[in-house]
Amino acid sequence: MQGVVKSYDPGSGDGLIVRDSDLVEFEIADGALEGSIFRMLRQGQRVVFELDGDNNATGLKLGSEIDMGTPDLD
Repeated sequence: MQGVVKSYDPGSGDGLIVRDSDLVEFEIADGALEGSIFRMLRQGQRVVFELDGDNNATGLKLGSEIDMGTPDLD
């Protein structure tokens, strides 16, 4: 799946990713950045991710090189 980082707090590791296909939000799993190229995430960053057993985003990988911004959720 591919999506966009909606929010991320580097101190706590809490954050949300919005899936491209249907704009559903997923919390970022604890330890989701371990073993990835990311040290932190920024709002609007595109990522490829998987869902764990709790339906949280994990296995984060670099998405498209273009920063698309946060989707308009209005």
